[in-house]
Parts: sequence; C-alpha cells; structure tokens
Amino acid sequence: MNGAAMKATIYHNPMCGTSRKTLEILRNEGLDVTVVEYLKAPPSRAELLRLYDRAGMTPREGLRAKESLAHELGLSEPGVTDEQILDAMMQHPILIQRPLVETEKGAKLCRPQDEVRDIL
Repeated sequence: MNGAAMKATIYHNPMCGTSRKTLEILRNEGLDVTVVEYLKAPPSRAELLRLYDRAGMTPREGLRAKESLAHELGLSEPGVTDEQILDAMMQHPILIQRPLVETEKGAKLCRPQDEVRDIL
C-alpha cells in the first residue's frame, strides 16, 4: 500500500444513529471519507441507480419503507415498480434508506452499521 487512505463516500443523515455509527467506523478505520448529506444534496437518479447496481440491490430494497411517507404514497404495495419508487425518491430524498456507503471495494447499504466492514 502506498500510504494513501482508502476513500469512502457515505450518503449520510446526521439525525440517524446508524448513519452516525457507520461514519464513526469509517473514520476510526482511517478512511478518507466524503460525507454527502443526501437530504440536502440528494444523488441524481443515475447516481442512485449506479450505487444500487454496484451494491447488488433494487430500488425497492433501497426504500426506507418504515418512513410514513412511503406508506402514504403506497410505495409498499406489491405492484409498485422500481421506476415509481425512484420517482418518489427523487421527489422525497427522505425515502432513500441510509447509510449507503461506497468504497473501491463496492457499495453497500450499511444496516446494521457493521455491514460497512464488508467493503473496507
């Protein structure tokens, strides 16, 4: 290794305990962390799709289904498409499950926070 720290990007909500703990793990491991507060600076649709693809997950798996807005919008219903879920996420970033972390080794939804160790 050349001494340069591994880079990581975390799509973070500072109000979320799991997100804060994941960020703490990344920093404690000495990574060069880019923090994206996705509620203030949401990823584009293309970026979100790229992250989900890299993480091997679907938009439905990336939906914050426990969010009351997800229920209000009917996003938990079986017939709702990934496109409809992505549309809702673009309009309401609170629907994006967090924390989503990307390193050179991959991308992962880190719930629980120790899941992040799989991509370190």
